[in-house]
Amino acid sequence: MSDDPYAILGVKSDASPEEIQKTYRKLARKLHPDLNPGNAEAEDQFKNVSRAYDLLSDPEKRARFDRGEIDISGVERPRQRYYHDFAEQPGGHAYTSDTGFADFNTDDILSGIFGRRGRSNLRRRGADVHYHLTLDFLDAINGATHIVTLPDGATLDVRIPPGTRDAQTLRLRGKGEPGQAGAPPGDALIEIEIRPHPGFRREGDDIHFEQGVPLREAVLGGRIAVSAPAGPVTMTIPKWSNSGKVLRLKGKGVPRPDGTAGDAYVKLLIKLPDKPDPDLERLVTEWHRRM
Repeated sequence: MSDDPYAILGVKSDASPEEIQKTYRKLARKLHPDLNPGNAEAEDQFKNVSRAYDLLSDPEKRARFDRGEIDISGVERPRQRYYHDFAEQPGGHAYTSDTGFADFNTDDILSGIFGRRGRSNLRRRGADVHYHLTLDFLDAINGATHIVTLPDGATLDVRIPPGTRDAQTLRLRGKGEPGQAGAPPGDALIEIEIRPHPGFRREGDDIHFEQGVPLREAVLGGRIAVSAPAGPVTMTIPKWSNSGKVLRLKGKGVPRPDGTAGDAYVKLLIKLPDKPDPDLERLVTEWHRRM
């Protein structure tokens, strides 16, 4: 198992955050346990990829790793000390005195050794873990609850807030790796990917879509049922509404955290009857002669 997060993800050490994120998402989709049931090798690779991304996606951790201060797990690397670290101390070497070896106490040495070992058991917060979740467009807009399968086979209920955006990261506090010596656990970070919708298109907090309008309502005006993202609504069609006209449904767009919502913009498309209508053809012919 490699201890180099760059090698695990297959990126160069100077890769940009965007390149690292793109590579991680590609690998996560390929190796996720849900897509490889019973494949222990893919599960191990998924764990390693998540661990590497956890470090490289954090600018501070990445910088400390690059400087050799921590390893891939975020654990401090012991600093190697040399003779010159002690040589310039006031009064000379830490173990020198005018009494020769009189102050060279084995109890002090053992205390230093076991003291350093004891410090390795300090409280340490658990590491964050990263997961990838693909959502349907309407689940992201309206909110939903999804189940994420963890590498060990356990499951995690993830509440999707209404209005969730593509590439947004949801944080589940305390659902990461356990802490050391009683320290709190890390968090689970769920990166969201949203599938495109065949009819709806999101722009900021607004939704755009097309709606067929019967010829009668397009000419005479009227009210029709419209399938908005949050469910059916009734929309008023003004007289002489041509194809391409855009109407606004205020507050029927993407929900916001403050309880408000964006708008829905509906592009009208005049819809003729499914079957030919001789009366309609005669009416249009007569109307055309009078033009």
